[in-house]
Order: sequence, then C-alpha cells, then structure tokens
Amino acid sequence: MLDKIKQEILWFFQNITYREYRKKYDISKKFRFNGFGIRLYGDGKIIFKADSYIGELSTCQCSVGYKIHIGSNCKISHNVRIYTQTAKADYDFSKKNIPEKKGDVIINDHVWVGANVFINPGITIGENAVIGSNSVVTKDVDPFSIVGGVPAKLIRMKKL
Repeated sequence: MLDKIKQEILWFFQNITYREYRKKYDISKKFRFNGFGIRLYGDGKIIFKADSYIGELSTCQCSVGYKIHIGSNCKISHNVRIYTQTAKADYDFSKKNIPEKKGDVIINDHVWVGANVFINPGITIGENAVIGSNSVVTKDVDPFSIVGGVPAKLIRMKKL
C-alpha cells in the first residue's frame, strides 16, 4: 500500500512538471509524456504534435534561436537524447571558447525512434523513418528508411 501511495505522489509532481512544459512550449494536448523523468529545457522552440509520445528519462535541450519539432504519430522511446547544441568534437578542449555545433532537430510524422538514441543538432528525420535502438544520429535520415548504429547508417529502405 505504501508503494502505491509513493507512486501516486511521484505521478502528481511529475504531472505538474509536464503541465509546466505545456505552458512553456507548443505541445499538443494529444501528445503523451510516457513515463517519469522526461526533461525539456532551453529557451528555443519545442513543438510536439498530436498522437505522439516521448518515453521515460528522455531529454530535449533546445537553445534560443533553434527548435525541436516532433511531428504527428511519432514514437520516441525511453532514454532518447535530442539536442540543438553541442561542442564540436574535433577541437582542443584545453582552450577557451570551444566552437559549437547548433541546429534545429526536425522529426517528421510517423517516425519511430528506438531506446537510447542520441540525435545531434541540425538533424532532419524524414517521414515514416525508423531509428534503431542505441544509435547516434549524425546525418539526416531519409523518409521510409531504417537506420541504426554508431554512427547511424542506412540498414534498408522500408518494404511497403
């Protein structure tokens, strides 16, 4: 019984956070936060469309001047990371003013993103694409493609 009460208290406070996200960002009433610990932050534009969801422990970081757009009917699994800004890897980190890579992240309609995926800044994922679990997306993904790996590469086009 005590565990059930703890769970209800956790959900109560988590839902307050999710309501605050809906006030700050452009999130459809029909978009679902699917679990605990989903974090949205930054002063950029976050747009989540209807009939999509994002899974537990996922994070979206959106820098000012940039946007993250998740289209309709998307399945974003748990522990997914989406960033509009990151340091450039090919740089001497002992120096100051490390250059950054910045860009919008656009996930078009009907996309499925597997668990533990990292999506880099400046990426567009085409309609009806699939990103395999544990992938790192470093390049745009074509519509109706299935990609996976580190870095994510084309596995095959969908057979329709």
